[in-house]
Amino acid sequence: LGIPKMYQHLPDVLSRDEIDSLLMQPDITTALGKRDKAIIEILYATGLRVTELIGLTMYNINLEVGSIRTMGKGSKERIIPMGSKAVDSLKDYLQKSRPILLKKRYAAGGSRLFLNSRGSPITRQGLWKIIKKYALMAGINKSVTPHTVRHSFATHLLEGGADLRSVQIMLGHA
Repeated sequence: LGIPKMYQHLPDVLSRDEIDSLLMQPDITTALGKRDKAIIEILYATGLRVTELIGLTMYNINLEVGSIRTMGKGSKERIIPMGSKAVDSLKDYLQKSRPILLKKRYAAGGSRLFLNSRGSPITRQGLWKIIKKYALMAGINKSVTPHTVRHSFATHLLEGGADLRSVQIMLGHA
């Protein structure tokens, strides 16, 4: 008798249309909608891990260059470029929404980039809820998590002809 084959589950990936639909869901007339739009844009534009995104501070972003500096697994620092849509969404959030969230009664966000409705740093659970909420609103009939957006980022880059090694570096797998 042979050893049974082990099948590796391939990660769920959103299509480009599903990503577009996800990005259209936040109500950008509200402070939280602007924040959520910026979060989804940055997740998709950079492929950040949940821990990396919620740990971002104001000092980790360079809007002039359009990049994010993060400390990944194994305390490896990397600088990741952002596209213009992510930069624009982030600027909109920083100029119009973050100041409102910082003024909340129990605000304790300090220099953290993304704040919750009370002005405190967003949590892992909070980020998961945001992504799940908009996936449901978009009518996406598969399990969607922040990591699904990360996988979609990598897959779409590779499908577009990006170099595998470059994508690995951006993901922090180098």
